[in-house]
Amino acid sequence: MATATAKKSRRPRSGHEFIKGTLSTPLLQFDLNSELDQLRQDDSWTKAAGRSSKTLVKHPDLRIVLIAMKANSHMHEHTATARISVQSLSGRIRVHLPEQVVDLPAGHLLALDQCVPHDVEATEDSAFLLTVSWPPAAEIKECKTHPKSTSGRSRK
Repeated sequence: MATATAKKSRRPRSGHEFIKGTLSTPLLQFDLNSELDQLRQDDSWTKAAGRSSKTLVKHPDLRIVLIAMKANSHMHEHTATARISVQSLSGRIRVHLPEQVVDLPAGHLLALDQCVPHDVEATEDSAFLLTVSWPPAAEIKECKTHPKSTSGRSRK
């Protein structure tokens, strides 16, 4: 759960009103194990999707997202106009790139430049931190569609 200092209100807050501003305070601290326990209680985890996520930090130029994926679940190919990092916390994931497959067991980190097409596969129940960092607006590239590679990766 995030620890943040904010002004106290006398009336109860809920929904978006409650989280507004709490993801971008000057200091945020998280107990990732507790956050993962909560993610694994979400309907998206317990039902067919097999994937659950929570944005922990949200600034105009930076996002940090905690993602949990069940074994054999996938995120279909996509690109980002930002630079990203994927830090595996538990389990094992595979990131399929146009020319290679990167295996990320717990404790490993992968950084990708803008517009690199990729998909993600969890080979066992896994958790990872996705960090998204946008460059200044003038440096944001338009991602072009890449033809499917024949690098031996399989899609389900």
